[in-house]
Amino acid sequence: MNYLAAPMDQAVKKIVQEIKSKKPSPVYFLQGEENYFIDVIANVLENEFLGESEKSFNQVVLYGGETNLPTILANARKFPMMCDHQVVLVKEAQELSDLYKEPGSKLLLDYFNKPVPSTVLMFCHKHKTLDKRKEFGKKAELSGVVSTFKKIPDYKVADFVMELTSEKGYRIEEGAAQILSESVGNDLSRIANELAKVMITRAPGSLITADQVMKEVGVSREYNIFELQKAVTTRNLPKAYAIIRYFQANPKKNPAIPNIAFLYSFFSKLLAASSLPDQSSRSLIAQLKMSPMMANDYSTALRYYSAQRIRENISVLKDADLRVKGFGSQGDSDGDILLETILRLMA
Repeated sequence: MNYLAAPMDQAVKKIVQEIKSKKPSPVYFLQGEENYFIDVIANVLENEFLGESEKSFNQVVLYGGETNLPTILANARKFPMMCDHQVVLVKEAQELSDLYKEPGSKLLLDYFNKPVPSTVLMFCHKHKTLDKRKEFGKKAELSGVVSTFKKIPDYKVADFVMELTSEKGYRIEEGAAQILSESVGNDLSRIANELAKVMITRAPGSLITADQVMKEVGVSREYNIFELQKAVTTRNLPKAYAIIRYFQANPKKNPAIPNIAFLYSFFSKLLAASSLPDQSSRSLIAQLKMSPMMANDYSTALRYYSAQRIRENISVLKDADLRVKGFGSQGDSDGDILLETILRLMA
């Protein structure tokens, strides 16, 4: 994986700065659903903290499914050779079989309370957090060494893309950032990889455009879910029909379920926007935490759809979701269901 900078999360920046300035904490227990931030920190420790000549004797990388806590702590209690620090990095720590079992958990808590200052011991506990219902989970949280990284909200993903691009020395169109965030979702690792692919063939400082992003992530410039949303938003039936026909001809690249889910999310947010006294773009940005580009789309849609019609369209999309999943479809193809759904939304 090509690790870029890690914007948006101040805890990440703090830990990275500690490591790069050679003033690390003796223990880090990184956990949570956002693997990208955990990977960024681990990458900095593994590749930037010790010099190449120091790593041979002073850096150990272990994997949770292949080791246990006594082995990890035995390594952590060693002293560095011809170096100020040693590193013990535990990847996939969520797979440690004795994390919640005695005597392993007790040994680890004892170490948390009295770590070896010349060792940097880092656990990468991905996909989930410690179980606070169990004694180890409770006490570990109180030890001060645990950092938890949550998935960032969908509405912040485009901002993440723009900041990540800027930190790498490039510029990106707001529309390009929005397309990438909507196409990939809040999978930050994949977003970083897609950005790296775009950047590798371009000089630092250059502008990344929407066309370049669409080409990289395999989105047609004219026939994509973003253009379909715009067509539905403005009730542009000929354009919507052309896009659906393209989707029907390319079903593998344009499956019905995620497209219906995308439109369901749009109309759900539009319903929230319809309840606001002030429905200007500025108000939508402030009240619903939208990007300016999204706010303009929603503000436009509110001129075409009443609150009652928005509710009806949400019901239409719920029905379509059930049908493409096999409930009451009566043998209709996904493409036919999607076409019928779009016609009903715009009727």
